[in-house]
Amino acid sequence: MLRNLRRLGFIGGVVALARSPQGQRAIAKARAWASDPANQAKIKSLAGKVTGSRGRSAGSVTGPGRTV
Repeated sequence: MLRNLRRLGFIGGVVALARSPQGQRAIAKARAWASDPANQAKIKSLAGKVTGSRGRSAGSVTGPGRTV
């Protein structure tokens, strides 16, 4: 099974890591970190920066340097 996953390249390697004991420990640690309310605020803030939604309404056509 592991050999078949390795043939899939990068994604197969990620899947193999996630199924390993080391990967399971990393996933558990990430879930514990993400469940903390302070860290959830950090995640939400970062997600807003990445997606570009910085408090503007969804239908807004204005942006930096633009006026309506």
